[in-house]
Amino acid sequence: MPSHLNMMFNRPSCIALAAAALLSGLTVLSGCTVGPDYHGAPQVARDAHSSATFVRTPASGTNATPAPKQWWLAFNDAQLNDLIAAALANSPDVHIAQARLRESRSQLQTQRADALPKISGDAAAIRMREPDLSSLSSGSSSSSSGSSGSSAASSGRGPLQLYTAGFDASWEIDLFGGTRRAIEAASADAEAVDADLADTQVSLAAEVAQTYIDLRDQQTRLELAQRQAETEQKMLTLTQQRRERGTAADVDVERLNTQVQNTRATLIPLDAQVTDSLDRLAVLTGREPGALDEQLAGTRPLPAMPATVAVGDPSAMLQQRPDIRAAERRLASSNAQIGEHVADFFPKVTLLGDISFSASDPGHLIRKNNFSWIGAPYLQWNAFDFGRTLGSVHAAEASRDEAEARYTKTVLGALQDANSSLSRYGHQREHVVTLQKVEASATHSATLMRQRYSAGVSTLIDLLDTQREEFTAQQNVVAGRAELLKDFVSLQKSLGMGWQAQQG
Repeated sequence: MPSHLNMMFNRPSCIALAAAALLSGLTVLSGCTVGPDYHGAPQVARDAHSSATFVRTPASGTNATPAPKQWWLAFNDAQLNDLIAAALANSPDVHIAQARLRESRSQLQTQRADALPKISGDAAAIRMREPDLSSLSSGSSSSSSGSSGSSAASSGRGPLQLYTAGFDASWEIDLFGGTRRAIEAASADAEAVDADLADTQVSLAAEVAQTYIDLRDQQTRLELAQRQAETEQKMLTLTQQRRERGTAADVDVERLNTQVQNTRATLIPLDAQVTDSLDRLAVLTGREPGALDEQLAGTRPLPAMPATVAVGDPSAMLQQRPDIRAAERRLASSNAQIGEHVADFFPKVTLLGDISFSASDPGHLIRKNNFSWIGAPYLQWNAFDFGRTLGSVHAAEASRDEAEARYTKTVLGALQDANSSLSRYGHQREHVVTLQKVEASATHSATLMRQRYSAGVSTLIDLLDTQREEFTAQQNVVAGRAELLKDFVSLQKSLGMGWQAQQG
């Protein structure tokens, strides 16, 4: 046995116990499991685990209380709640992840069954006729015997009948824990797939919320553009009437007409975006495009932003993010697979048994005299495999190292994701405040300019400029608030919120 494998045993006496078991005929040896024991994932970002706050936490708008799993309820939007519930229940992505979870749990069940005896039953009814070997005697004696030879050739033995029924059993004794390591790996894999399902739910809830916010943003800005176009059309009509009376110039009419056409041009892409968002929401909830058009028609305000956001602390985030839990479970599985391959260095002992009844008459089959049994231990040891097993062990060790590196990468990526989301959310809050101030100033300026234009002390160009600034400011505020809401959603996703525990 290679010297480096000595460190892979749970107990120093493992080999001695195995030898004693084989010599004494023991059929079960417990507590001897080769391969490295799993002691948990490596410590990554130690400072983050001990910190009470994230590095990029904004100065205001957040608190360190635990984040709620159903974060979308903070929006107080019944339609959004219904859409997310429908998506979590009907999305093909969720159904795919659920099927994978059932598959992994079935594989675990199969692996556990491999540790138990295999028993099969069989029965047969055999009917045969033996050839008459007397006809194979010398040809000369056969021909000289005349009629007596013909009589002997025709006297063959009657058909034979045999009926059998019994049970076969085999059981590979898990002397060195290879099967136990396989069960351990399969169990960890099933838990990793369970975490994958939770990660799918987190991403799906966030995507539905962001698409819904996009829809309400687009519908609101479309309505603003339509109102602006109607206002400008009224001004164009009045200016055309003034030109007919000789109090307005042709250039004023053309400028207003250009303004109306520019505003109407913004309606087309916004209307296309609304359609795209409606179709996207339908598909996310497991329905065909157009299925939600009637339900989500009409402009509704953007969801209300909560006054403060609960973000918890880095340690809680690292424990609840599904992708981190999945990476840790796959690391545990890779570690167990090392022991599964190390067990191939050692002998395998299988107990074989058979009990059966056989008789020429089915009515006499189940009788004591017709009963037979066989029991035998079977030893198999692939002692000379020219490095195949050692290569498998080294490959499993490399796979474990890869899984450990992936776990480290996932943890660091999660911390970056959470801190970046917090930073964007904090800056966007400040940006929205600034945009609202710009909107208030632009609205006040447009009101004053309309009064001056009505009084004849300002030009049409000045009025059009202030109206264009007011319209742009209104659009920017709506887009800014929508972006803030989506940053809130991204923050919740980065914290790993939105998944539901699976039963079974």
